[in-house]
Amino acid sequence: MSKNSAGKSGKTVVQNKKGLLGRLFKLMLSFYPVMLPFTIFLIIFNSVIRSLPAIFQQKIFEIIESNPTWGDVSTRIFTLVAILASLYLLSLAADFTFAQLMAFITQGTLKKLRVKMFGNMQYLPIKFFDQNDHGDIMSRYTNDIDTLRQMISQSLPQLLMSATSITTLFVIMIYLSVPMTVIVISGVALMTVIVRKIGGGSAKYFFKQQTSLGKLEGFAEEIMNGEKVVKVFCHEEEAKSDFEKLNQSLFEDADRANKYANILGPILNNIGNILYVIVALAGGILLIFNVPNISLKGAAISISIVVPFLNMTKQFTGNINQISHQINAIVMGMAGTKRIFDMMDSPAEADDGYVTLVNAREENGELTECPERTGRWAWKHPHQDGSVTYTELQGDVRLFDVDFEYEEGKPVLRDVSLYARPGQKVAFVGATGAGKTTITNLINRFYDIADGKIRYDGININKIKKNDLRHSLGIVLQDTNLFTGTVMDNIRYGRLEASDEECIAAAELAGADDFITRLPDGYSTMLRENGSNLSQGQRQLLSIARAAVADPPVMILDEATSSIDTRTEAIVQRGMDALMVGRTVFVIAHRLSTVKNSDVIIVLDHGSIIERGSHDELINAKGQYYQLYTGAFELE
Repeated sequence: MSKNSAGKSGKTVVQNKKGLLGRLFKLMLSFYPVMLPFTIFLIIFNSVIRSLPAIFQQKIFEIIESNPTWGDVSTRIFTLVAILASLYLLSLAADFTFAQLMAFITQGTLKKLRVKMFGNMQYLPIKFFDQNDHGDIMSRYTNDIDTLRQMISQSLPQLLMSATSITTLFVIMIYLSVPMTVIVISGVALMTVIVRKIGGGSAKYFFKQQTSLGKLEGFAEEIMNGEKVVKVFCHEEEAKSDFEKLNQSLFEDADRANKYANILGPILNNIGNILYVIVALAGGILLIFNVPNISLKGAAISISIVVPFLNMTKQFTGNINQISHQINAIVMGMAGTKRIFDMMDSPAEADDGYVTLVNAREENGELTECPERTGRWAWKHPHQDGSVTYTELQGDVRLFDVDFEYEEGKPVLRDVSLYARPGQKVAFVGATGAGKTTITNLINRFYDIADGKIRYDGININKIKKNDLRHSLGIVLQDTNLFTGTVMDNIRYGRLEASDEECIAAAELAGADDFITRLPDGYSTMLRENGSNLSQGQRQLLSIARAAVADPPVMILDEATSSIDTRTEAIVQRGMDALMVGRTVFVIAHRLSTVKNSDVIIVLDHGSIIERGSHDELINAKGQYYQLYTGAFELE
């Protein structure tokens, strides 16, 4: 759950319960337009049949009350028993079929929901992942999906069964005796009030329980990822204490929720037993005093009515109990459903761009679009009159008076203007938080600027489709992310259609080929858990090779050599220098030796540019860069 909505109470779930159920049902119906209605029919059919024995019991008692001989009534009784047995066989077949279909529908629905969630997640903005704990997001795929599984496979079918049985029994009761029905309904009304009161109280805490569970899993994932840091700084006890606080919060929410839910069963059971005694007494009084009966059947009160009524009372209260027992799962399922739908409804990253990136070649002195990869790109710019113009992708990036803030009222960049001509190497220098990485995030449009303009080859980047914009940019981050698969797969991630030869060439360019060939299976070596079997420097080399195989005209190197030792850095630097040839490059580095040969060095401080120029120019100016380079004060 998002941090912004973590504090919502369970009332949200209760108030929107019908809306959530309605939406869930429509979604399931869209998945299974024939199977779901047929399954519902089987549930209703089965429930009606299970409620009919009262009628047969009444008929048999009625026959016995007429004091006939066995020979006179045996055929009628056997006929009734045979009909009832046939109905039970039909019920058994319906029960078996429903169970099989419900299992298929449940698992199929969960599968499709996970696909929808994951599919929508791929198009969420970076901001969503910055503002939500990753463990909490994972909790939606596991815990929330599991609560939904229980609700769909068990609770909702049981709810429908009980509701159908109650309705059928009510009709039979009215048919036999209105006065006795009023007695039963009065007791049931009391049970309903209690169910709503206690069930509503548990709903709030079940919702809090799901939220607390997400927070706990988020914390556990964070500690697992940073276990080395925990041990280095001897924070085991502090981590344990923080976990215990979150665990205690989860315990308290779960305890309150289950206290409400667990007292419901005993209360309803006892009310049901008391109601059974009251109906028995009322039936006896009506029989003794020969009170006139009001019913659709038109028969007087007799044993043939009172005895079936007692059984129906048990069935009626038993079904109310069944509903109450499902409250826990339904409320938890509703909480899980809301969290799942919240994630599915999170708005996708907005993209109103219309300029696209295409392969291009020159014909008769003009750029034209072509389907094959030529190593030359162009921006395809459609116009309102239907005409199309092509602008060659050169890598000219310019920022004009750019302002930006992650949070309203807390500016990160102020009035930033800079340019990078095609083929230039531009380096950003400054303390942590100065705004270096933020600038590259804005060029990628991971975030949109608050004011100003960013132009790429003269085109406002807001007009360029984000996918096409990002295809033209290669980025190597400080934190490497490798995926489960072979070394070759991880390099090819930069361009999925790249051949093995191109991937190997990219690795050689990045200086990664040497260590790859020494791995047990070379380029076919399997990597797992973010390449945990590789050193940090080796992972970074693969990340650089991945960017190299993409062969973009603009490169962003965000602390790309920060995790590499000095000797390896020299190897990588040669590969990076070859990679930079003919490209526009933005470099962020704390090691000033890596930015010394940049065409332009931009010094940032608290979101503003305070110096710019070449290395020699800035040294001669004897400003902040000079102080940094000569060690007058530390960069951080």
